[in-house]
Amino acid sequence: MITGATRDTVELMRGPFDPLVELHGVWTTDLAERYLPIEGMPPAKYECVDGKLILTPYEAAPNSYAAMKLGHLVRNAVETAGLRLYGTINLRFTPQRWIQPDFAVVHTPADGVWVEATDVELVGELVSPSSRTRDRIDKPDICAAAGIPYYLAAEVSLRDKFAVARLQRLTSDGYQLVASAQVGELFEVSEPFAMSFDPVELLDL
Repeated sequence: MITGATRDTVELMRGPFDPLVELHGVWTTDLAERYLPIEGMPPAKYECVDGKLILTPYEAAPNSYAAMKLGHLVRNAVETAGLRLYGTINLRFTPQRWIQPDFAVVHTPADGVWVEATDVELVGELVSPSSRTRDRIDKPDICAAAGIPYYLAAEVSLRDKFAVARLQRLTSDGYQLVASAQVGELFEVSEPFAMSFDPVELLDL
């Protein structure tokens, strides 16, 4: 029989509950709703691949500006196509796998904490130096496996006055490049909705 005193001693030996340690490898969307964001941690994106939580610092200011400006540039075209533009969402693939893209284009109004991958037409990411591999390789692979039709990645550097946008479309062989342009060039596509802009517009010059 475990008495109250014994239980207190056991808890003291174990130390305070730390979800980052205790739940490593077993994270689910239900646990995320219960324990995230983690008190005392700096602001971050909380993403998960097969139960393993990934914390990524929020984007630097130039990326935030570029995401907002890109949304402004394409919003009317998105709505004309009968779609909806959202900023960061909790995009769920399975209960143990989700990401938080910088923006997304969805088919129906998002109502609730999670947006299902089957309702997403396009995922957009502002590539960050701290997560370049995830933004350019890992996340596209996850989105392609889930059947998301389009993946749009942009990368900006205010210091270098550099910006590039790349749109990929899902095919039987994975994502294939549809269009790419950098500063001084025209990024122009008609799918999944009309887009036409010089990537320099993504810079706060």
